[in-house]
Amino acid sequence: MRLNLLIGALVLCSATALAQTSAPVIRFDSIPEPLKLPDNLYLGEVTGVAVNSKGHVFVLSRGNTTGPAYAAAAAQLLEFDRNGKYLREIGHNLYAWSFGHSVRIDPHDNIWVTDKGSDMVIEFNPKGRVAMVFGRKQEASDEDTGPLKHPKPPLPPEVGRFRQVTDVTWDPEGNIYISDGYINSRVAKADRNGKWLKSFGEPGNKPGQFNTPHNIAADAQGNIYVADRGNRRIQVFDGDGNFKREIRIDVPVAPDAAPAIGAVPDVAKLEAAGSPLTMAPGAPWTVCITPGPHQVLYTSDAYPGRIYKLSLDGKVLGVLGESGKQLKQFGWVHEIACPSENVLYVGELLNWRVQKLMLHP
Repeated sequence: MRLNLLIGALVLCSATALAQTSAPVIRFDSIPEPLKLPDNLYLGEVTGVAVNSKGHVFVLSRGNTTGPAYAAAAAQLLEFDRNGKYLREIGHNLYAWSFGHSVRIDPHDNIWVTDKGSDMVIEFNPKGRVAMVFGRKQEASDEDTGPLKHPKPPLPPEVGRFRQVTDVTWDPEGNIYISDGYINSRVAKADRNGKWLKSFGEPGNKPGQFNTPHNIAADAQGNIYVADRGNRRIQVFDGDGNFKREIRIDVPVAPDAAPAIGAVPDVAKLEAAGSPLTMAPGAPWTVCITPGPHQVLYTSDAYPGRIYKLSLDGKVLGVLGESGKQLKQFGWVHEIACPSENVLYVGELLNWRVQKLMLHP
């Protein structure tokens, strides 16, 4: 009798594990040419895409660059209407433009951009004028100005300054959360007026620590979701930075899955060496939470190049896509806009484009 109970328990545990590590494939379409660019205007690497309350699409691209390959001003912010018609460029020749990283729209339709190169976060009002500025870029006249160093252990972070900042979000009270970033590996919090309140997190792989917090989003209850890319997980915090839980994606990869660029990552070797798991399956590059009373979360990885749909408690509800260069394939999705559960805009680094995806319910 005990043996039968033990066998039954093992079968049940195996079935539960299988249910947690598999997910249905979501059918979807990609709309050809969702954005109509004017003549002589081209996208570079698309690092950010966002949608406002009117359905206008905002694209942050590393286009319109001039100068040397290193230290070119690689950031351009473009706006399109809900039908994809080009409307305007915002912030042409902006002082903060250096190496754009993300664009977000807050509940009041203000436009926020993080720039990894200048270490700055810029808020534009809906008219496209600068409303608030966070951080400060290096002075061009300083003899020490140059690429940021990566000492180990890293230098202590400073209040009000960032080092390779990555993304921004807001809670229901309007507090501002900034993921900072490739070096500081923390989240900064400011109030709605821009007053610095606190920061939480530090480099590491324990709960509440980060290895490149790459994207950030908040749900309707004010919980903060951080794409902790190098640690291959999404961490969830309350608004005060208290750790609540982590979400890990472990959906099997097809044997013939190919990366968009480079070799298939050797995850075991990376883990043994203590290297960042940036290219590992399920390592979240993005996080987007849909509006409405029933919220879901979308995220993506670089290999095998899929987008994942999750419940807010971390259950994988479905997967879609693969690496590649054609429609319905992805080349390093760097940001996702999710104005509804079944409509996604995805910005790709390697393919220099935005795809509009229509998911089949």
